[in-house]
Amino acid sequence: MQFSENWLRSMVDPKMSSDELSHLLTMSGLEVEEVEPVAPPFSNVVVAEVVEVAKHPNADRLNVCQVNVGTGTLLNIVCGAPNVRAGMKAICAKAGAVLPPGADGKPFEIKVGQLRGVESQGMLCSAKELKISEESSGLMELPPDAPVGTSIRDYLGLDDLKFTIKLTPNKADCLSVLGVAREVSALTGTPLHLPTTVPVAVTMDEILPAKISAPDLCGRFTGRVIRGLNAKAATPEWMKQRLERSGQRSVSALVDISNYVMLEVGRPSHVFDMNKIHGSLDVRWGKKGESLKLLNGNTVEVDEWVGVIADDKEIESLAGIMGGDSTAVTLDTTDIYLEAAFWWPNAIQGRARKYNFSTDAAHRFERGVDYATTVEHIERITALILQICGTDNTKVGPVDDQVANLPERKPVVLRTARAQKVIGVPITDEMVADIFTRLHLPFTHEAGKFAVTAPSYRFDIEIEEDLIEEVARVYGFENIPANPPVAPSAMLIEPENSRSLFAMRHQLADLGYQEVVNMSFVESVWEQDFAGNDSPIKLQNPIASQMSVMRSTLIGGLLANVRYNLNRKAGRVRVFEVGAIFKRNDVTTDGPLSVAGFDQPKRVAAMAYGPVADEQWGQPTRAVDYFDVKADLEALFSPRVVRFVKAEHPALHPGRCANVELDGRVVGFIGELHPRWLQKYDLPQAPVLFEVDAAALQERVVPVYTEISKFPGATRDLALVVKQDVPAQSVIDAFESAIAAHPNGKIVQAVVLFDEYRGKGLEADEKSLAFRFSLQDTQSTLQDDVVEAVMAAVAEAAREKHNAKLRG
Repeated sequence: MQFSENWLRSMVDPKMSSDELSHLLTMSGLEVEEVEPVAPPFSNVVVAEVVEVAKHPNADRLNVCQVNVGTGTLLNIVCGAPNVRAGMKAICAKAGAVLPPGADGKPFEIKVGQLRGVESQGMLCSAKELKISEESSGLMELPPDAPVGTSIRDYLGLDDLKFTIKLTPNKADCLSVLGVAREVSALTGTPLHLPTTVPVAVTMDEILPAKISAPDLCGRFTGRVIRGLNAKAATPEWMKQRLERSGQRSVSALVDISNYVMLEVGRPSHVFDMNKIHGSLDVRWGKKGESLKLLNGNTVEVDEWVGVIADDKEIESLAGIMGGDSTAVTLDTTDIYLEAAFWWPNAIQGRARKYNFSTDAAHRFERGVDYATTVEHIERITALILQICGTDNTKVGPVDDQVANLPERKPVVLRTARAQKVIGVPITDEMVADIFTRLHLPFTHEAGKFAVTAPSYRFDIEIEEDLIEEVARVYGFENIPANPPVAPSAMLIEPENSRSLFAMRHQLADLGYQEVVNMSFVESVWEQDFAGNDSPIKLQNPIASQMSVMRSTLIGGLLANVRYNLNRKAGRVRVFEVGAIFKRNDVTTDGPLSVAGFDQPKRVAAMAYGPVADEQWGQPTRAVDYFDVKADLEALFSPRVVRFVKAEHPALHPGRCANVELDGRVVGFIGELHPRWLQKYDLPQAPVLFEVDAAALQERVVPVYTEISKFPGATRDLALVVKQDVPAQSVIDAFESAIAAHPNGKIVQAVVLFDEYRGKGLEADEKSLAFRFSLQDTQSTLQDDVVEAVMAAVAEAAREKHNAKLRG
């Protein structure tokens, strides 16, 4: 919201400087983002009258002007502006004036000098030369009644400031100069001067028939017919000035008046060309297949979700958003229909974004606009139209005010004790009553309680906390002491059998991975490629076309991170992410951290690409492989032991992919990226990745005391020949079953695969797996016969289950 300080002070003028006013607004919740002067500093520039113009004797494009600047002596000024003429009022910089810096960044000083042999005693200026406008086609012409000799800064009000405030969505009542003035009046106690609204005399009986067919769209529709106007009339300079300083460009008198009243009182309105309306108006929801060409030139399709104003032939306007091109006023318009309405905020919200644009009207209506003052605002606009565009033939019809469905405001109760507790200062009933009175909030009072009925222009007062916020704002946030909390703070004991996500992040960082944080919104093609998800969860209003669905895997984001780094010549990349994924689940219900119909589990994923280690002399360079990342994942789960079972996954290489199992349940997957995606996403080599449930990683085993043996241990190696399709894990499973069943199986402390051999001496479909058994007894020295019995049992188990034979 941008506005002129002078405009604001015309409604409320507190005795404080601009800086103090800016600070006051910011500390009340209306954050002032910028305070900018409307013109840069310059001096000795005045209103002047061009008395005489003659051709320069030595230059075809220059004129020699006699200029009256109010000193009693005419100045001789050489001017090259194409629009200079005798009798015009213009801006003159006298000798000694210092104008704003030019392209070289240096201030420009006006001196008496010779131009092609003729003395020039000053300079006639354009608006661009003074940096007060971008208009540079010629001299800035002033009205005929401009007083000669007056400082142009005073005449044009150039010592004004432009305030830009950043409003929170709930402060829709401050989307106008009047709204900000109300706040300043309440904060300072300065009297408020409201814009005067005097009903205009009705001079004809004509009413344009209009009806509200959708009361859930439009609660009030007010209109008036005005005929015999002069749309070519010039917008007054004072109005242009205020519009420009509020970020609006001047279009035409009728449009400017509508925009001016919107900025002044916060009421968007619309002016129709009366002669382009067919029959009556109907305020209704759109219909499938209807379309409308808008004022901005776009043609849009409407449906049952969008409100419209239609006549007997076609749609004329998008309700509360933008008018249609077919009924737009032009400089040839003589008869108009003036409309002001109350549109329900939830009937406007999201509609402009549906068409990928935003308007000032939609911005206000979707937050809530005063529903009680449509008639007064019609009268205000009418008065300005008659003042600027009226003629001797102008006829004004009566106001047609139709009320269908207005908000019912229920009182909101504020408890003084509650306000005192929340704000943290000793609030009293007298203080609350004074604040509500200054804010023009009607209330009834009983001891310790206030029942407030929100005014028609306030849509942000619905619960007690809203009223507490009002009390705090006016009391002054900076007046609230910053005391430390006095509430007891109990130290919550973390369960011993779980660890935090923070600890997992640190562990992954220790393993050489860098954390990334990616958006939960991803491309739909990622879901198809990396999760085989044909029906992802789509966003109704994506922030970008490539972020249109919710992710069900973290792979896509990590792969994008790897590609980003590779494109910047980083040959070795290790990244991980801890984040939520999103899946449909009909049994999920709403809760503090859940949404009905959707699961949002946390996942931990990592991806490794490039050499296994940075280039060095101590080891040869080789690419990272499945087993390197598998070791990292095992370290992450340690001391718990996970199983890796051959599997298939849409994102992973069919023969280099495994499910990660913990205590018999699948908790994730690990593998090498599928060759198909290497080609599609332009990767020279395959990254290796894993993704597991964060909840499974958070589980940990509570340490348990075990006795350290005093007796020496022993090792035994066992080499078995099995078919190539037998996984080593299956052989280890057979060992563990035999060990568990054997009476002396407790002496086996660990079983490790330390070698795999294929080739000479074996059949083409065979492989040799060598296992090392670590054995130790905590109670006595190991006996050879006991050890041999256990080893024979495990070898027999492998033979029975996998037809394994001892390697000779």
